[in-house]
Amino acid sequence: MEEKILNKRKNGMAMLLLNLLLYAAALAAIIIGNITGISESGPQSPTGIALFVIGLAGLLFGWIPFLGLVVLRPQEAVVLTLFGKYIGTLKEEGFYWVNPFCSALNPAAETKLKQSGDVDGTSGGSRFHLATGGQSMQLAGTGASKKISLKIMTLNNSRQKINDCLGNPIEIAIAVMWQVTDTAKAVFNVDNYKEYLSLQCDSALRNIVRLYPYDVAENVDTTGDGMADEGSLRGSSEVVAKRIRDEIQNKVEQAGLEIVEARITYLAYAPEIAAAMLQRQQASAVIDARKMIVDGAVGMVEMALSRLSEKEIVELDEERKAAMVSNLLVVLCSNRDAQPVVNSGSLY
Repeated sequence: MEEKILNKRKNGMAMLLLNLLLYAAALAAIIIGNITGISESGPQSPTGIALFVIGLAGLLFGWIPFLGLVVLRPQEAVVLTLFGKYIGTLKEEGFYWVNPFCSALNPAAETKLKQSGDVDGTSGGSRFHLATGGQSMQLAGTGASKKISLKIMTLNNSRQKINDCLGNPIEIAIAVMWQVTDTAKAVFNVDNYKEYLSLQCDSALRNIVRLYPYDVAENVDTTGDGMADEGSLRGSSEVVAKRIRDEIQNKVEQAGLEIVEARITYLAYAPEIAAAMLQRQQASAVIDARKMIVDGAVGMVEMALSRLSEKEIVELDEERKAAMVSNLLVVLCSNRDAQPVVNSGSLY
């Protein structure tokens, strides 16, 4: 379905004035016909009766042309159909007049998503809420609900529980910035483009998250090149968000939508394993800290022995060096402050 832009119908003001003049003329015809059509002293005048009938018909049916008046604000569009046939889209702001028998079509008019500018306060915690109601109406009733917004919208999908590539359950949520670029595809290629977008966001999120571990893991290939890398959901959020955006864009291209950006808004382990993962992270941190302490202590002992030997302060045999190394390591690596012991006797 190719989009047809109707930009040469910005004659709404002229048609409004013309319709008002026709209404005034119809009212004048009724008055004149009523005066001249009925004579007190002679037969009725055919001309007066004709004017009266024409004026009455004008009043009865003169409201129909007003149904073709449409006002569009910036970043709004209206898809028009005439007896089931697509005739075009009004896409620029202005005051239009179209065929009054045209219908504005927007299947997603009553669909409320958890997104900016389209929030349904009664939907609770659900991902999206579908409201009942007619899907088409006469152009006279074309309101904001039947107009398609061309603005950039932000869709906030609810948190999802997904297993990462290591099988650990995590909770993740994304925010997707999107906009309608082709109104014909959005209306005619899919049943409901808002619901379609939300479902594709869920699917793309699951497909990408399953390729990454929550944190950096060994022997994990996240890029598909056969080489292990350090990609992770926590450390490579920009890369993950870009892959999610590209995945969604491939799916919604046929719906006339453009994904401007996708961002991860929430990321955490699922509650059932969060405590165990916290303990593992704490243990890893303790091990790293101990390793750093031991490395520093060994360097300090080596420096002490080297300085004693260079300055020839004291001569130590191998047994005494081992005892000194042991004592220094205990002091430097201990969790508590060392308690000094004064040796008042001989060194040997």
